Amino acid sequence: MGLLDELKERILIADGAMGTLLYSHGIDRCFEELNLSNPDEIVHIHEAYIAAGADVIQTNTYGANYVKLARYGLEDEVPAINRAAVRLAKQAANGRAYVLGTIGGLRTLNKSVVTLEEVKRTFREQLFVLLAEGVDGVLLETYYDLEELETVLAIARKETDLPIIAHVSLHEVGVLQDGTPLADALARLEALGADVVGLNCRLGPYHMLRSLEEVPLPKQAFLSAYPNASLPDYRDGRLVYETNAEYFEETAKAFRDQGVRLIGGCCGTTPKHIEAMAKALSDRTPVTEKTVKRRAISVSVSADIPSAATPLPELARTRRSVIVELDPPKKLGIDKFLAGAKALHDAGIDALTLADNSLATPRISNAAVATIIKERLGVRPLVHITCRDRNLIGLQSHLMGLHTLGITDVLAITGDPSKIGDFPGATSVYDLSSFDLIRLIRQFNEGLSYSGKPLGQKTNFSIGAAFNPNVRHLDKAVERMEKKIQCGAHYFLTQPVYSEEKIVQMYEATKHLDTPIYIGIMPLVSARNAEFLHHEVPGITLSDEIRARMAACGGDPVQAAREGIAIAKSLIDAAFDLFNGIYLITPFLRYDMTVELVRYIHEKEAAAKERKVVHG
Repeated sequence: MGLLDELKERILIADGAMGTLLYSHGIDRCFEELNLSNPDEIVHIHEAYIAAGADVIQTNTYGANYVKLARYGLEDEVPAINRAAVRLAKQAANGRAYVLGTIGGLRTLNKSVVTLEEVKRTFREQLFVLLAEGVDGVLLETYYDLEELETVLAIARKETDLPIIAHVSLHEVGVLQDGTPLADALARLEALGADVVGLNCRLGPYHMLRSLEEVPLPKQAFLSAYPNASLPDYRDGRLVYETNAEYFEETAKAFRDQGVRLIGGCCGTTPKHIEAMAKALSDRTPVTEKTVKRRAISVSVSADIPSAATPLPELARTRRSVIVELDPPKKLGIDKFLAGAKALHDAGIDALTLADNSLATPRISNAAVATIIKERLGVRPLVHITCRDRNLIGLQSHLMGLHTLGITDVLAITGDPSKIGDFPGATSVYDLSSFDLIRLIRQFNEGLSYSGKPLGQKTNFSIGAAFNPNVRHLDKAVERMEKKIQCGAHYFLTQPVYSEEKIVQMYEATKHLDTPIYIGIMPLVSARNAEFLHHEVPGITLSDEIRARMAACGGDPVQAAREGIAIAKSLIDAAFDLFNGIYLITPFLRYDMTVELVRYIHEKEAAAKERKVVHG
């Protein structure tokens, strides 16, 4: 009788944590490498779980993949470590327990750290070794990212007819980190061919049971649960799990009542926990019916916080739209900044964009400045948000704060690395990439946090994204644009462009897209400014002609500013009939220059309308 045949008839007990026991024995290095260097220790742990009542054990291969082993310089040992793991587990089982080949998830918060292509390659390498060594089934565990799990499950199902157990991990009760309800996720995994679907890690029995209350019994597959012992505590530099074995004995029957047929343990669990569950479930009869609870999620659009006027992308679709960047000051005191903001507002801009410590240089908080100009001047702020300065907690708090302040226009960008700024020793966080940040903001607009927890309200952010056309292969940059659109971007702001030919190229490369683009134009103020931008600022390239024109101005600041405005106007002319959106970047708080350019744009627009009337 095989594993699935037994699950049809009775509940099976699985093993608990491997790493917890090794850690408790004073081992604090790569656990998977012990398959080679200390095989007796691994066999002993397997045997302890079988003696405790485990019908199913898993190989010590959770992190035995190229990506994780590379951290220890063991990436070339993937085949050897996985082969040894299966042989040790089978030696310990000796026909008394099923052996599952375990493959753990790779993606955590920042999906961009490990691409799907790398996931596929790494997964196949590990899977083929486990299958070749004759495991009784495959356990896919600790997958927070549903896309990753669906990807590897499809590969595994194509390669083997052995039983496949697919486990997701949750941050919050009943919902995955992308907002997918647990019941929906498990149904999708069943549809992809998983024989057993369920949960492991992160949650203890209490929260895992609450999550399973919302999950119906699968139509074909079976349910499984591998809870953590508890939430971990951190004492004297070590992680400690408090839950005693008696608690697992008490909750084991509750898991059976939720339809679980394969039950084991994850972080913090030991043979004592498994023995307690086996004792509680001495009658292994599973349930065949259950009542599913429906959890009401209350998410509303706030009536207290008014939405902004027409979203910026809609403005750029229907008419000429001008936004201006005016960086918050590097020093305390904002009188000159406010004077510039007022002058630009009076000139007729649609929004004032505020960089988030551009070039990794500390400035007055753009959220604080945005609030002031919104309340005092009636200026519409567009707040830049970088991934550099805030971790995932800080980013979500920041977004909630902006929503509470009624600031709905944001630009999601990666942010210049700290090493190029005033404090090169400062840490660059980058929990998320710009793609991930765009997804996060879109999820906020659906009323869900990163972990899938309801926010209570839906935000109404208009999501801007960056587009750098100053690259050798424009088609690759456009592919990044398209990916950002898929993530949820509503419109784009480009890096400053200093070539009329480049503007035409951009139009040809992006005319198939419906997403509005604001063309970045920044007037030059001197030859030194031009050379610095060209040679030292990432993402900005000046043509030889423009550099020569600025150099011809010598040291005359008035003539240089006049020439910089003339160059900017010619770029505006080139963009005028191709793009509705113009994004003016103010250099060195010289708002007089951008005011002149804003007026120039409005004069051109008025003249164009007049010609249309005359010839209409």
